[in-house]
Amino acid sequence: MSKDQQQQQHCIPRIRSFYNRFSEKEKMIADYILNNPEHIIHSTISQIADDLQVAEATVFRFCKRIGFKGYQAMKIALASEIVNPVKDIHETINETDNEKEVAQKIFRSNIRTLEETSHILEQEHYNRAVELIIGARKVEFYGNGGSGIVAMDAHHKFLRSGIQTAAYSDSHLQLMAASQLTDQDVIMFISHSGTNKDLLDVLEVAQQNRVKTIGITTLAKSPLGQKVDVPLYTTSEETDYRSEALASRIAQLSIIDALFVNVMMKTKETSQESLNKMRKAVAVKRI
Repeated sequence: MSKDQQQQQHCIPRIRSFYNRFSEKEKMIADYILNNPEHIIHSTISQIADDLQVAEATVFRFCKRIGFKGYQAMKIALASEIVNPVKDIHETINETDNEKEVAQKIFRSNIRTLEETSHILEQEHYNRAVELIIGARKVEFYGNGGSGIVAMDAHHKFLRSGIQTAAYSDSHLQLMAASQLTDQDVIMFISHSGTNKDLLDVLEVAQQNRVKTIGITTLAKSPLGQKVDVPLYTTSEETDYRSEALASRIAQLSIIDALFVNVMMKTKETSQESLNKMRKAVAVKRI
Protein backbone atom coordinates (compact mmCIF):
# COMPACT_ATOMS: atom_id res chain seq x y z
CA MET A 1 0.00 0.00 0.00
CA SER A 2 1.35 3.40 -0.94
CA LYS A 3 1.75 6.23 1.52
CA ASP A 4 -1.03 8.20 -0.21
CA GLN A 5 -3.39 5.23 0.12
CA GLN A 6 -2.60 4.95 3.82
CA GLN A 7 -3.32 8.63 4.29
CA GLN A 8 -6.62 8.34 2.43
CA GLN A 9 -7.80 5.71 4.87
CA HIS A 10 -6.67 7.12 8.17
CA CYS A 11 -7.41 10.75 8.85
CA ILE A 12 -9.19 10.57 12.23
CA PRO A 13 -6.55 8.34 13.89
CA ARG A 14 -3.88 10.81 12.77
CA ILE A 15 -5.73 13.74 14.31
CA ARG A 16 -6.19 11.88 17.57
CA SER A 17 -2.55 10.82 17.65
CA PHE A 18 -1.29 14.38 17.14
CA TYR A 19 -3.90 16.02 19.36
CA ASN A 20 -1.88 16.63 22.53
CA ARG A 21 0.86 18.31 20.48
CA PHE A 22 -1.44 20.73 18.66
CA SER A 23 -1.48 24.45 19.37
CA GLU A 24 -4.74 25.89 20.70
CA LYS A 25 -5.73 26.98 17.18
CA GLU A 26 -4.90 23.54 15.79
CA LYS A 27 -6.98 21.90 18.52
CA MET A 28 -9.89 24.11 17.52
CA ILE A 29 -9.63 22.87 13.91
CA ALA A 30 -9.17 19.28 15.09
CA ASP A 31 -12.26 19.45 17.31
CA TYR A 32 -14.29 20.90 14.45
CA ILE A 33 -13.26 18.06 12.13
CA LEU A 34 -13.82 15.32 14.70
CA ASN A 35 -17.25 16.67 15.65
CA ASN A 36 -18.42 17.50 12.11
CA PRO A 37 -16.85 15.03 9.65
CA GLU A 38 -19.93 14.92 7.38
CA HIS A 39 -19.98 18.71 7.15
CA ILE A 40 -16.26 18.80 6.27
CA ILE A 41 -16.58 16.53 3.24
CA HIS A 42 -19.26 18.80 1.75
CA SER A 43 -17.45 22.07 2.45
CA THR A 44 -14.67 24.00 0.76
CA ILE A 45 -11.57 25.14 2.60
CA SER A 46 -12.84 28.72 2.51
CA GLN A 47 -16.14 27.69 4.14
CA ILE A 48 -14.30 25.90 6.94
CA ALA A 49 -12.01 28.89 7.43
CA ASP A 50 -15.04 31.19 7.64
CA ASP A 51 -16.80 28.92 10.15
CA LEU A 52 -13.72 28.88 12.38
CA GLN A 53 -12.78 32.52 11.71
CA VAL A 54 -9.24 31.61 10.68
CA ALA A 55 -7.26 32.07 7.48
CA GLU A 56 -7.47 29.45 4.74
CA ALA A 57 -3.69 29.08 5.08
CA THR A 58 -4.19 28.02 8.72
CA VAL A 59 -6.52 25.19 7.68
CA PHE A 60 -4.13 24.18 4.89
CA ARG A 61 -1.17 24.06 7.31
CA PHE A 62 -3.22 21.91 9.66
CA CYS A 63 -3.80 19.40 6.87
CA LYS A 64 -0.06 19.35 6.14
CA ARG A 65 0.66 18.97 9.87
CA ILE A 66 -1.20 15.67 10.03
CA GLY A 67 0.49 14.30 6.92
CA PHE A 68 -1.70 15.24 3.96
CA LYS A 69 -0.77 17.16 0.83
CA GLY A 70 -3.59 19.61 1.42
CA TYR A 71 -7.24 20.10 2.33
CA GLN A 72 -8.59 18.09 -0.60
CA ALA A 73 -6.46 15.05 0.29
CA MET A 74 -7.62 15.22 3.88
CA LYS A 75 -11.26 15.52 2.77
CA ILE A 76 -10.94 12.40 0.57
CA ALA A 77 -9.50 10.48 3.53
CA LEU A 78 -12.28 11.66 5.79
CA ALA A 79 -14.93 10.69 3.24
CA SER A 80 -13.45 7.20 3.03
CA GLU A 81 -13.65 6.81 6.80
CA ILE A 82 -17.26 7.99 6.92
CA VAL A 83 -18.23 5.47 4.22
CA ASN A 84 -16.28 2.71 6.02
CA PRO A 85 -16.33 3.90 9.63
CA VAL A 86 -13.98 2.51 12.24
CA LYS A 87 -16.03 1.80 15.34
CA ASP A 88 -15.22 4.29 18.09
CA ILE A 89 -14.43 2.09 21.07
CA HIS A 90 -12.69 4.73 23.14
CA GLU A 91 -14.61 5.26 26.37
CA THR A 92 -13.92 7.53 29.30
CA ILE A 93 -13.20 5.78 32.58
CA ASN A 94 -15.50 7.10 35.29
CA GLU A 95 -15.02 7.03 39.05
CA THR A 96 -18.33 5.19 39.32
CA ASP A 97 -17.13 2.30 37.12
CA ASN A 98 -16.66 -1.01 38.89
CA GLU A 99 -13.47 -3.05 38.54
CA LYS A 100 -14.68 -5.14 35.62
CA GLU A 101 -15.93 -2.09 33.70
CA VAL A 102 -12.55 -0.42 34.10
CA ALA A 103 -10.80 -3.58 32.90
CA GLN A 104 -13.07 -3.85 29.86
CA LYS A 105 -12.48 -0.22 28.90
CA ILE A 106 -8.70 -0.67 29.19
CA PHE A 107 -8.90 -3.76 26.97
CA ARG A 108 -10.96 -1.89 24.37
CA SER A 109 -8.52 1.03 24.49
CA ASN A 110 -5.61 -1.37 23.89
CA ILE A 111 -7.44 -2.96 20.97
CA ARG A 112 -7.99 0.45 19.42
CA THR A 113 -4.33 1.42 19.87
CA LEU A 114 -3.23 -1.77 18.12
CA GLU A 115 -5.70 -1.34 15.26
CA GLU A 116 -4.75 2.26 14.61
CA THR A 117 -1.03 1.49 14.84
CA SER A 118 -1.43 -1.35 12.33
CA HIS A 119 -3.16 1.08 9.95
CA ILE A 120 -0.19 3.45 9.83
CA LEU A 121 2.57 0.84 9.43
CA GLU A 122 4.52 1.65 6.28
CA GLN A 123 5.61 -1.51 4.49
CA GLU A 124 8.79 0.06 3.09
CA HIS A 125 9.97 1.05 6.57
CA TYR A 126 9.05 -2.31 8.05
CA ASN A 127 10.85 -4.22 5.31
CA ARG A 128 13.94 -2.08 5.79
CA ALA A 129 13.92 -2.61 9.57
CA VAL A 130 13.80 -6.39 9.09
CA GLU A 131 16.67 -6.22 6.57
CA LEU A 132 18.82 -4.15 8.91
CA ILE A 133 18.31 -6.55 11.81
CA ILE A 134 19.06 -9.63 9.71
CA GLY A 135 22.23 -8.05 8.28
CA ALA A 136 23.56 -6.75 11.59
CA ARG A 137 26.59 -8.04 13.45
CA LYS A 138 24.89 -6.92 16.66
CA VAL A 139 21.53 -5.34 17.53
CA GLU A 140 21.09 -3.22 20.65
CA PHE A 141 17.86 -1.86 22.12
CA TYR A 142 17.80 1.48 23.97
CA GLY A 143 14.98 3.06 25.94
CA ASN A 144 14.72 5.13 29.09
CA GLY A 145 12.14 4.83 31.87
CA GLY A 146 9.15 2.79 30.75
CA SER A 147 10.65 2.42 27.28
CA GLY A 148 13.59 0.67 28.91
CA ILE A 149 11.23 -2.15 29.84
CA VAL A 150 10.22 -2.45 26.19
CA ALA A 151 13.90 -2.49 25.19
CA MET A 152 14.54 -5.35 27.61
CA ASP A 153 11.56 -7.25 26.20
CA ALA A 154 13.01 -6.84 22.70
CA HIS A 155 16.36 -8.18 23.88
CA HIS A 156 14.59 -11.11 25.56
CA LYS A 157 12.84 -12.00 22.29
CA PHE A 158 15.76 -11.55 19.89
CA LEU A 159 18.07 -13.69 22.03
CA ARG A 160 16.14 -16.61 20.51
CA SER A 161 17.10 -15.58 16.97
CA GLY A 162 20.81 -16.25 17.29
CA ILE A 163 21.55 -12.55 16.63
CA GLN A 164 23.89 -10.91 19.14
CA THR A 165 21.76 -8.51 21.16
CA ALA A 166 21.89 -6.24 24.22
CA ALA A 167 19.53 -3.80 25.94
CA TYR A 168 20.35 -0.68 27.97
CA SER A 169 18.06 1.65 29.91
CA ASP A 170 20.79 3.72 31.59
CA SER A 171 21.83 6.72 29.49
CA HIS A 172 25.51 6.47 30.48
CA LEU A 173 25.67 2.80 29.51
CA GLN A 174 23.89 3.63 26.26
CA LEU A 175 26.53 6.23 25.41
CA MET A 176 29.36 3.85 26.28
CA ALA A 177 27.87 0.95 24.32
CA ALA A 178 27.02 3.07 21.27
CA SER A 179 30.59 4.38 21.13
CA GLN A 180 31.82 0.81 20.57
CA LEU A 181 29.50 -0.02 17.68
CA THR A 182 30.21 0.31 13.94
CA ASP A 183 28.42 0.50 10.61
CA GLN A 184 27.87 -3.26 10.89
CA ASP A 185 25.58 -2.80 13.88
CA VAL A 186 22.03 -1.62 14.54
CA ILE A 187 20.49 0.28 17.44
CA MET A 188 16.73 0.36 17.98
CA PHE A 189 15.69 3.49 19.90
CA ILE A 190 12.36 3.31 21.74
CA SER A 191 10.73 6.54 22.87
CA HIS A 192 7.05 7.41 22.73
CA SER A 193 7.59 11.17 22.67
CA GLY A 194 10.73 10.99 20.53
CA THR A 195 12.02 14.06 22.39
CA ASN A 196 14.07 12.43 25.17
CA LYS A 197 17.32 14.45 25.25
CA ASP A 198 19.44 11.63 26.70
CA LEU A 199 18.35 9.27 23.94
CA LEU A 200 18.93 11.90 21.26
CA ASP A 201 22.46 12.42 22.59
CA VAL A 202 23.06 8.67 22.20
CA LEU A 203 21.61 8.79 18.68
CA GLU A 204 24.17 11.45 17.78
CA VAL A 205 27.02 9.22 18.99
CA ALA A 206 25.60 6.29 17.04
CA GLN A 207 25.42 8.35 13.87
CA GLN A 208 29.00 9.54 14.29
CA ASN A 209 29.99 5.84 14.26
CA ARG A 210 27.70 5.21 11.25
CA VAL A 211 25.59 2.76 13.23
CA LYS A 212 22.30 2.00 11.49
CA THR A 213 19.31 3.17 13.51
CA ILE A 214 15.65 2.21 13.91
CA GLY A 215 13.22 4.24 16.00
CA ILE A 216 9.87 3.30 17.53
CA THR A 217 8.04 6.51 18.37
CA THR A 218 4.75 8.38 18.08
CA LEU A 219 3.30 9.30 14.69
CA ALA A 220 3.54 13.02 15.52
CA LYS A 221 6.72 14.66 14.24
CA SER A 222 9.60 14.33 16.69
CA PRO A 223 13.40 14.65 16.54
CA LEU A 224 13.82 10.89 16.94
CA GLY A 225 11.41 10.03 14.14
CA GLN A 226 13.10 12.49 11.80
CA LYS A 227 16.71 11.51 12.57
CA VAL A 228 16.75 7.70 12.63
CA ASP A 229 17.32 5.73 9.44
CA VAL A 230 14.03 3.83 9.80
CA PRO A 231 11.12 5.24 11.84
CA LEU A 232 8.30 2.94 12.98
CA TYR A 233 5.27 4.73 14.39
CA THR A 234 2.62 4.07 17.03
CA THR A 235 -0.61 5.87 17.88
CA SER A 236 -2.44 6.13 21.19
CA GLU A 237 -4.76 8.37 23.17
CA GLU A 238 -4.39 9.80 26.65
CA THR A 239 -7.12 9.43 29.28
CA ASP A 240 -7.64 10.88 32.75
CA TYR A 241 -6.11 7.83 34.41
CA ARG A 242 -3.66 6.65 31.79
CA SER A 243 -0.95 8.58 29.99
CA GLU A 244 -0.56 8.44 26.22
CA ALA A 245 2.92 6.94 26.65
CA LEU A 246 1.57 4.12 28.82
CA ALA A 247 -1.20 3.40 26.32
CA SER A 248 1.33 3.19 23.49
CA ARG A 249 3.44 0.53 25.18
CA ILE A 250 1.34 -2.36 23.95
CA ALA A 251 1.77 -1.03 20.38
CA GLN A 252 5.55 -0.79 20.86
CA LEU A 253 5.65 -4.38 22.10
CA SER A 254 3.55 -5.54 19.16
CA ILE A 255 5.81 -3.81 16.62
CA ILE A 256 8.77 -5.64 18.15
CA ASP A 257 6.83 -8.94 18.14
CA ALA A 258 6.14 -8.52 14.43
CA LEU A 259 9.78 -7.67 13.68
CA PHE A 260 10.91 -10.73 15.63
CA VAL A 261 8.58 -13.11 13.80
CA ASN A 262 9.61 -11.65 10.42
CA VAL A 263 13.28 -12.09 11.27
CA MET A 264 12.74 -15.67 12.50
CA MET A 265 10.87 -16.55 9.30
CA LYS A 266 13.54 -15.11 7.02
CA THR A 267 16.41 -16.79 8.92
CA LYS A 268 14.58 -20.04 9.54
CA GLU A 269 17.52 -22.45 9.43
CA THR A 270 19.90 -20.56 11.72
CA SER A 271 17.21 -19.17 14.03
CA GLN A 272 15.59 -22.57 14.55
CA GLU A 273 18.93 -24.02 15.63
CA SER A 274 19.39 -21.15 18.09
CA LEU A 275 15.85 -21.57 19.39
CA ASN A 276 16.35 -25.30 19.96
CA LYS A 277 19.57 -24.66 21.89
CA MET A 278 17.83 -22.12 24.09
CA ARG A 279 14.86 -24.40 24.77
CA LYS A 280 17.23 -27.16 25.76
CA ALA A 281 19.19 -24.85 28.05
CA VAL A 282 16.16 -23.50 29.92
CA ALA A 283 14.50 -26.93 30.17
CA VAL A 284 16.52 -27.59 33.34
CA LYS A 285 14.53 -24.81 35.05
CA ARG A 286 11.27 -26.75 34.70
CA ILE A 287 10.04 -29.44 37.07
